[in-house]
Amino acid sequence: MDFVTMNILDSAMVSLCREMGITLMKTSYSTIFNEALDFTCGLADMNGDMIAVADYCPAQIGGMPLLIKSCLKEIPPSEIEEGDVILHNDPYRGGLHTPEHTFFKPIFVEGELMGFAVAIGHIAEVGGMAPGGFCGEATEIFHEGIRIPPVKIVKAGKDNIEVWKLLLANVRTPRVNYGDLKALIAAVDLGEKQMRALYLKYGKDKIRETVADLLLYSERRMRAELEAIPDGIYAFHDYLESDGIDPDKHYRIQVEVHKKGGHIVVDYHGSAPQVAGPINATLGVATSAAYNAVLHMTDPTIPRNSGCFRPIEVMAPPGSIVNVNFPAPEVGGNTETHPRIVGTILGAMAGALPDRVMAAEGATHCNFVFGGVDAGTGEYFACYDLEAVGWGGRAFADGNDAVDSINGNCRITPTEVYETRFPWLVESLAFNVDSCGAGEHRGGVGYTKQMLCLNDEIICSQMTDRHLLAPWGLEGGLEGGCGATLVMKAGRDDWQTMRQAYGKASTSRYSNVAIRKGDRVRLVTPGGGGYGDPAKRDKAAVARDVKEGYISRTAAETFYGYREG
Repeated sequence: MDFVTMNILDSAMVSLCREMGITLMKTSYSTIFNEALDFTCGLADMNGDMIAVADYCPAQIGGMPLLIKSCLKEIPPSEIEEGDVILHNDPYRGGLHTPEHTFFKPIFVEGELMGFAVAIGHIAEVGGMAPGGFCGEATEIFHEGIRIPPVKIVKAGKDNIEVWKLLLANVRTPRVNYGDLKALIAAVDLGEKQMRALYLKYGKDKIRETVADLLLYSERRMRAELEAIPDGIYAFHDYLESDGIDPDKHYRIQVEVHKKGGHIVVDYHGSAPQVAGPINATLGVATSAAYNAVLHMTDPTIPRNSGCFRPIEVMAPPGSIVNVNFPAPEVGGNTETHPRIVGTILGAMAGALPDRVMAAEGATHCNFVFGGVDAGTGEYFACYDLEAVGWGGRAFADGNDAVDSINGNCRITPTEVYETRFPWLVESLAFNVDSCGAGEHRGGVGYTKQMLCLNDEIICSQMTDRHLLAPWGLEGGLEGGCGATLVMKAGRDDWQTMRQAYGKASTSRYSNVAIRKGDRVRLVTPGGGGYGDPAKRDKAAVARDVKEGYISRTAAETFYGYREG
């Protein structure tokens, strides 16, 4: 291996992927892209193996290799021309969920196909029965929006007008969707152009050889990390609450991690059968979640590419909540089930790697989606609004406060932008006191966002979790606080759940609630579980938490035996 050239090329490719992401952020229309950064950009070789990726959204990073390989089965390299751009979002063709749109553009050098520039992004409005793409009451995939098999949205450098017409005719916000799709195309255009320049600079043979070495290097480093973990079988389970259809039933996620030498198998046998509502995960999600968990427990300097995934094997029984069969709904699998799977794997490995795992995090993106006709402009709007949660405490530190869930790495939309783009007034955005699970290292805190509806009507739906089942602690740490979604209708002075106010089956998963002018909505996000015995927490840290308003004086005395003065 030529380590100098390999590191130069790896750095150049990762930098290029980041530049693709900046292009996407700067040219997109939706807040989910230009504010929340819910996308990932990468590069692949001609076989569909990921050779570089930027550090954007972990769910998409782990899902990218299967996505590309699935596309290449339907549109083989022999049918791909220079200038083509291929689009795909079908969860049952290797995808993650219907909002996630994958674009990839071939990289030709002197007439030879060398690889692909790839961009995956969450399109905020995809049609279906609920504005914003998250139908909390879906019972089949067809409720969740348009499914796009691998198609050429650009053919030999020219827009495929028929495909564009079909896509834009099936969504509520065609102008915004057009802008976002064009931004994704701009990202892969840049990736193709810049990567072709690298091939011309270093030569095709040199890059081909160096990329092969880079993938092998990542594989060897990952195997070395795994070899340091004691061999054994590590088991754990957790539950998802309510599928939006049956509000009182919880669904088991079972994990056995089989570790031997430099190889690891994540086995999901024993998980619940697939359910009627939209919390099922596709095979792509189950695979990506396993990769995500292993990456969180291993050296973060290992280059992120398909090589580091080679030692990781996934066993997900078909027809289960972690490998759903067509045509069941699945939109929540990528946002809610994925982080719960990651947490379950981390829980399984807590005994073997106590310094590299955390207690349970909030494990939801809140996924509050809405749409309607703006009374001021007459234009239809739609938004996918995600919120942050508290992360779990660790053996060496408190959990992160108000951070996007473990598979997202996204930002929340600034209040100023939110109020400018959509007819809401954000009345408050504040940490939830006592939402952090007590422990030697406390969990992170969640927060509450309270909004006043300014439009005549806004149609709202949601796909969230942790309203009933609190984030668990580790090593004697206590549970974190639960989340909630509450509404105060105009003219009332009390807060109600969506079940109480609108007769919905579930408080956390519902669809098409009409919020009217003067109504208020309160989104409460969960905190993280604590790590270690609360009695061992440093009293100065407790005093600081009280002073900063993270915990109340009552909680300080109850859980930590701390009194001021």
